[in-house]
Amino acid sequence: MKINLKKTAGAVFPFIAALVLGACQSGNSAKTTEAQESYVQTITILQTADIHGQMLPHQEFFIENGEFVFKERGGMASIQTIFKQVKAENPNGTVIVDGGDLIQGSAVAALSEGKAIAPVIKAMDYDFLIPGNWEVIYGNEKMRSVLQAFGKPIICANIYDEASTDMLYPPYFIKEVKGVKLGFISYNDPEVPIRQNPSFSKGLIFKELEDNLEPLIKELKEEKKVDILFLVTHLGISKQIYLADQEQIKGVDFILGNDTHERIRQPLKRKYAQVLEPGAFASFVGRLDLDVKDGKIVGQRYNLIDVDPAKYPADPTVKSIVEREMAPYKAKTDQILGYTSTPLYRYLVVENPMDNMITDAVRWKTGVDVAISNGFRFSSPIVPYASRKAAITYSDLWNMLPVNENVKTGKATGEQIQKWMEKELHNVFAEKPLERFGGWVIRFSGMELKFNANAPKGQRVQSIQIGGKPLDPKRVYTMAACLRRGEPDDMLCRMPGATDPKVLDYTIHDVITEYLGKKGTVSPVTDGRAVALDLPAPVLSQLPNVNYVFQ
Repeated sequence: MKINLKKTAGAVFPFIAALVLGACQSGNSAKTTEAQESYVQTITILQTADIHGQMLPHQEFFIENGEFVFKERGGMASIQTIFKQVKAENPNGTVIVDGGDLIQGSAVAALSEGKAIAPVIKAMDYDFLIPGNWEVIYGNEKMRSVLQAFGKPIICANIYDEASTDMLYPPYFIKEVKGVKLGFISYNDPEVPIRQNPSFSKGLIFKELEDNLEPLIKELKEEKKVDILFLVTHLGISKQIYLADQEQIKGVDFILGNDTHERIRQPLKRKYAQVLEPGAFASFVGRLDLDVKDGKIVGQRYNLIDVDPAKYPADPTVKSIVEREMAPYKAKTDQILGYTSTPLYRYLVVENPMDNMITDAVRWKTGVDVAISNGFRFSSPIVPYASRKAAITYSDLWNMLPVNENVKTGKATGEQIQKWMEKELHNVFAEKPLERFGGWVIRFSGMELKFNANAPKGQRVQSIQIGGKPLDPKRVYTMAACLRRGEPDDMLCRMPGATDPKVLDYTIHDVITEYLGKKGTVSPVTDGRAVALDLPAPVLSQLPNVNYVFQ
């Protein structure tokens, strides 16, 4: 993603996505509106993000006093309860948005290809939603169908239909409440066709923000007379912070960020805008209260609300719909595949027990020297409590591995592996935010890596061992990963130039199911197979020089 925000001419989408007057203004005269604007009005923005198909309460990961703790959080029905409570507190003054990655990431989402999510969203109080990078997983047409079934406005200024070259969705949403006009411009990540399997987004074009961001800001501020302007972006926290420092977004008040699952508990104040991101998995709702007088913000408060089902009992209507939509899949999703005696989680940037189990299973099945996996952020934790072991179900399998592709093997020299690891580390820790790409550090089994995250590009790797021996640049090693459909044959988990590539006749789900069946109970831990020598462990965020701590 370039985001150099060069000025570009060209037509801007010719209509407003929505213009809604608050009920308190309905039918009133212009004089009444002027009177309302003469004193302070409170506007509330609620934001969810990266729900990833998690419709039920689940275990969630927290850091408290330096310790890992797990608590029950989440549930779409509990979120709807929060929506209703906040709207009751601020009638006609609340706007509710979701920031994408909603229809993928769980078993029910995958088995229904997103369709089970749509009736739930339709019953909830969202004002509008945006597509995330994973909305494309079921293909172009199915994405359109599911998002249309939400029955809510879908907003995005940079996704185009390849055949017609038309913009797929309106680029912005306008809502007037309590005499205050709010504008929201939305963008998805231009790198979706690279981040996801290229086949997923076939038929769609993802353009850079610079193509129309400045004209849209001008249109909303000067022509539509928007008082407060938001960008709702699915770009990742590093790029969103970078964007907030660029003069070209002058006029934007807040960036409602999404994608990286960061839990921003106080707005990150940058040069031109403030940045927020409200966690993931339906475990949190961001609440921003703005005091507005004469169209200007005169005060603000922010709270990242924990979606605690004990505190926010499930809304009966949404609960009923969730249960109905999940019922056809329950027998399958509740199937127990094995057990774990240690917590399985996936929140750490460098190494996680869940990924260690997955890559160990692939190496066990294939017999390769090194098994690798993308640095996914998915999955709620699996936590053993009083029984001292926790079931790993078919539902958990989809949470861990939401794309069930075939296993692929290939060969690479030690020199190739080292160059590839340098590239992957740069993707995660690049000093320039726009050079960061994808998720966290690549996961692996059979290899040990020590690196300096803050070293210059190409100089981060300090040592690599494979099979307990130092990496031999000339030796050819066998490797295994998951197929990414649409990539060249010689590509192995974003590593080009693999020789003797073979797509095997079993999937990653087959491997984990067989592995758990053989082992019965597993006990994965972080064992030092990846170590950042210049960062305090555990590494919880990619954000350098920012006053923010993941907790």
